[in-house]
Amino acid sequence: MNNKYTLITGGASGLGLELSKRFAKEGNNLLLVSSNITNLEAAKEGIEKEYKVDVQILQLDLSNNTNFKKVKEYTDAHHMFINNLVNCAGFGDRTDFKDMDPDKQVNMIELNCNAPLYLMNIYIKDMIKNDEGHILNISSIAGFYPGPYMTTYHASKAFLNNISEGIHRELKGTNVHMTIICPGPFISGFVSKAHNDYTFNKIKPLPASKVADLSMKMFHKNKRMYVIGFGNKVSLFFSRFFSRNFVTNISATQIKEK
Repeated sequence: MNNKYTLITGGASGLGLELSKRFAKEGNNLLLVSSNITNLEAAKEGIEKEYKVDVQILQLDLSNNTNFKKVKEYTDAHHMFINNLVNCAGFGDRTDFKDMDPDKQVNMIELNCNAPLYLMNIYIKDMIKNDEGHILNISSIAGFYPGPYMTTYHASKAFLNNISEGIHRELKGTNVHMTIICPGPFISGFVSKAHNDYTFNKIKPLPASKVADLSMKMFHKNKRMYVIGFGNKVSLFFSRFFSRNFVTNISATQIKEK
């Protein structure tokens, strides 16, 4: 089918842009969704010039759930078959819960949780019908632990991990695949928007290009879930031997200075 497109949310900057380039390099046409038209236009121009694929762009803010249906309306109007869906858009916010802007937290849930839920639901039907498809969800190691001072973000990634694993099981016996990527902190625009400099100053974050390379490798292996970083794997393994309260206290020290 020449109407196959890889849909990437947040695909015009950071990790999303790195993934966009890698999918384009493999000959995939792209539909990039972002709220930033400047980034979208620059990504379209650069990718089409270098990789000779068709790049469609759609300026939508997916932290507003009224825009979810507009994505489906666009792909229907252009007769696209979304054979790859990459849910990469998301943001965090390091703030004491009592001081959080509730509207911002609700927007975070819309973007980090509800947008992937909606897009997966509407495109998985065609994937199963066409016996072809792959969903790549960019989650986080934050989804495995409570996160004092980043409570909403950690909870949103726990939601994404759980819904993705459940869908993965439901897809058993089909030719549609689910891959969940769980990196630790990496270099992107996330840190400034999340006000999370403290965590990043404590560690050596990976470049987004490295995270993209590992994500694509696991994508092609049809890996169910992959935690990026040896230290993250070790922490996740040993966390099962400690109380939930202990893990929560350690998490708090990684996010905010006492």
